[in-house]
Amino acid sequence: MKKVMFLVTIMFALMIMLCPNTVKGVADEVLNNSGSASKLVELSEEQKDELAEYQELYESDTYGFTAFVLNKVRIFSIPFCFLGIVVSAIYQYVIGIRKLDVRYKGFYTMIAFITLFVICQVLPLVFLIVIKGFGRS
Repeated sequence: MKKVMFLVTIMFALMIMLCPNTVKGVADEVLNNSGSASKLVELSEEQKDELAEYQELYESDTYGFTAFVLNKVRIFSIPFCFLGIVVSAIYQYVIGIRKLDVRYKGFYTMIAFITLFVICQVLPLVFLIVIKGFGRS
């Protein structure tokens, strides 16, 4: 269980490193709203347009930003999870032939990465169904 939590923490840290414009753009918006004169980094024009489209589609800044972030997580989870599955398969099928304890480690981490992959791919759909399908008041 500790290993799964460690892997999830690493995944979120990698997402923050791979998608810094989103995090810094949100921090920039917060700083601008607070009246501070300093700027961190602006979102690129394409990302601003995409974020504006999401906010217009969901008719709310909060829901639009959440959908924008979930879409980025969905996109970046694909290579991350496939890389984790490949490393787990190497542990299970290549190194695990000689060491049985490593074989089980590879199997369990492969299951964790597959579960993480499915969650990251289904979460935006669930968000869309809950927000748009059931409506909000």
